[in-house]
This record gives sequence, C-alpha cells and structure tokens, in this order.
Amino acid sequence: MQQQLAEIQSIVEDVLELAKDKGATQAEASLSKVEGIAVSSRLKEVETVEFTNDGGLGITVYQGKKKGSASTADLSPQALTLTVEKALEIAKHTSDDECSGLADKDLMAFNYPDLDLFHPVDLDTDYAIEQVIAAETSALDVDPRITNSDGASYNANLGTKVYGNSHGINAGYNSSRYSMSCVVIGEQDGDMQRDYSYTVAREVDKLISPEQIGREAAKFTLDRLGARKIKTCKVPVLFDREIAAGLFGHLISAISGGSLYRKSSFLLDKLGHQVLPKWFNIIERPHILRGLASSPFDHEGVITRDMDVVSQGILNHYLLTSYSARKLNMQTTGHAGGIHNWFIQHSGESDKAMLKKLDTGLYVTELMGQGVNIVTGDYSRGAAGFWVENGIIQYPVHEITIAGNLADMLLNIVAVGAEQETRGSVQTGSILIEQMQIAGE
Repeated sequence: MQQQLAEIQSIVEDVLELAKDKGATQAEASLSKVEGIAVSSRLKEVETVEFTNDGGLGITVYQGKKKGSASTADLSPQALTLTVEKALEIAKHTSDDECSGLADKDLMAFNYPDLDLFHPVDLDTDYAIEQVIAAETSALDVDPRITNSDGASYNANLGTKVYGNSHGINAGYNSSRYSMSCVVIGEQDGDMQRDYSYTVAREVDKLISPEQIGREAAKFTLDRLGARKIKTCKVPVLFDREIAAGLFGHLISAISGGSLYRKSSFLLDKLGHQVLPKWFNIIERPHILRGLASSPFDHEGVITRDMDVVSQGILNHYLLTSYSARKLNMQTTGHAGGIHNWFIQHSGESDKAMLKKLDTGLYVTELMGQGVNIVTGDYSRGAAGFWVENGIIQYPVHEITIAGNLADMLLNIVAVGAEQETRGSVQTGSILIEQMQIAGE
C-alpha cells in the first residue's frame, strides 16, 4: 500500500500542475482508493459476497474568486485532463464569491503525525463467511424465542487517502476498518421484536468475537419481548450510551459553520455562553492512535489539533471550514469533513447507578424518525426502551414519542455514565435528562 500511496500522490501532483498550466489561480485535489470485502448471511446461509476495488479523484479549481469542481473514477491521463478542463469550464460560469478559496497556507499539514491507522489483513472470503455464520449460529442457539434472523455481516476495508493543493501540500495516509454485525428477531405470545449488536475497529483482532455479537443480539432482542405502551407523562429520561452519541450529533450540527452563517441554528451567537451544565466538558482529540475518527488533517489539508470544545458548560469553539470561517470573519478549526474523536466527560456513575439516579422514568434504547429542528431546537422522536421504577427496570416499552427542546435538554443533563460507548466519533456514557414529555396512550 505504500507504493499505492506514492502513486496516488504522483497523480495528485500531476493534476494540480495541469490545473495551473491551464489557468487556475488555485487548485486542490483529493484522491481515495479502497479495497474491501463485504459478506452477509441470513439463517446461516451466505447471501452476498462483494469485493470492492475502486477510487475516485475530485478536483476544485479557482480562477480568482470563481470556483469549479469536477470528479472522475477514471484515472487515465486523458480522463484526468478532461476532468480538469471541465472544472475550469464550470468556474467560468460561476459568480465571484469573496469567501471561496483554499484554506490559509500557514494552516496546512506540511508535517503531520502517523496515527497508526493501517492494520491490513488478507481479504479472505472463507474467514469472512466463518464469522457471519458463527454470529448467526450463536444468536439462534440462545433461546427458542429467537425465531428468525435479519442476517449477519462482515466488512473489511483498506483505504488510501491523499489531499494536495497549490500551496504545495501533498499529504496522504493508509487506513483500515473492520466491522461485524448481527440482527435477529424474537417472538413471544404474538409479539415480535428485533435488535442487533455490532463491533468495529481499526485492527481485525480487536473486533468482539462473532459468538459474543450473536449472544448480545439475541439478549437485546429477548429483553424487548412483551413491550407495552405507557400513559402520556412528563418524567426523567435516560438515553442509553449507544444513542446518546446522537444527541451530540445534533449539537455538532448546531455549532457547525454552515448552520451558523445561514442563521439556521438554535445555538446561534452562543460562543462563550453556557450551553451545558457547569460541570460538563467535551474535548476533541484528533491524534488518538488507531482512533476510529482520528485524522492528521481535514478535507482541506488543515492540520487537526486538540480542542476543548466545551469547558464547564461554556461553548469555546464553533466547528468551521475555511469557507464558513470567512463567512463568520473567523478562522477555520480544521473541521472540513467532520469531527475527530469527541470525548464526553462522565460524572462517575456506573450503568446501575445511572438507573438509580433515574429512579422512576424512561430508559430509551432506540430512537426512530427525524423529528429534530436544528433551527429552533424542537425535538420529537419515536422511541422504545424500558420503564424504570425505583431504579429497577420493570418492563419494555414501545410505540411512544419523546419530546423537548434541545437547548433545554442540553442544559438539563443531570449525569453522564462512566461506561462509555467507544464505537464511533463521539465517545460518551448514557445521558440522564431531568425531564421530557412522553406521548403514549
């Protein structure tokens, strides 16, 4: 893959030179290639085996303040020349935009760390098939009430990413990602429920075993059997750590430059203000070795840096690209392409202690629908989970809606669990919110 990285960097260099020769005042190009395997099974029979070996180049050119972009999956010299010409042609027909252009040269990742993101293994079909069959077998053997399967899947991807621009940066790295999941269906007294488990890692030997994935999928499904509706009420709500990360996804949207300069965020003009409880901290650490959301530079070649996003509940930073930063008269924060390893500081309680703290209320393990308005913060989503009394789970609950306003929800977080979800870009424990409206029967 090191040879492939060098070849891709050479292509990016040639494309940038071509853009300059044809009249671009600035240019940037990114090229990625991915090799992978995806295997899925259902009821212990192989359903699909897919191999991936593809890539593509995107080029953006600037003529003064005019911008044009084009892309191609064909990396032949003729296709690359045509792509550059198309981008330049598009630029001729666009309006001047004073905020367009490359990120500032002094922010470029000319020197960047090796984050140990690449751990290749052979893309072995037999091994992948063994994994998915083992996961399903394990799940189906747990209990006779597990009556069906929605399948198991195994994915392995080995990728190379390169970014270059006319400031002289031509940076790239290899990465790997492996994942496995299993989804099963349970039935009891005419009630059918479905749930899943999954695992993801940079290193294949860091994946949870397929047997454990299957057992977890079965357990989660069995726990949901016999679900009831509950009466409409206003009670404390505990978000399971797996879905708590989604709450912070809404925060990310609200403090991202695009929402802010369009004035379409409920956190407009909140920089330096209290948006979370006074004990609450969020840090971003882009350079965690082998981190799932680690990146040495963003999609504009800007070097990524440690950042204390929220300190003692105060919002310290917006998340900006070079374009949104110029719109706001600020400087990019290296967030073209998204966030890099957020860590939500917990308040020390175990999962059991979080239920005790909830006392009587709703423990949410699944959310449905898209009823979130980032402009106003209004929040209303379908939910399922468990009814809790005196800190003890009583029975599963479904077909309800939870509602509130994100600004109030964030400020009224009571506690964050110490047992963290680590399988995504936001690492957080379960989140207890003081009170929300539940629409039931």
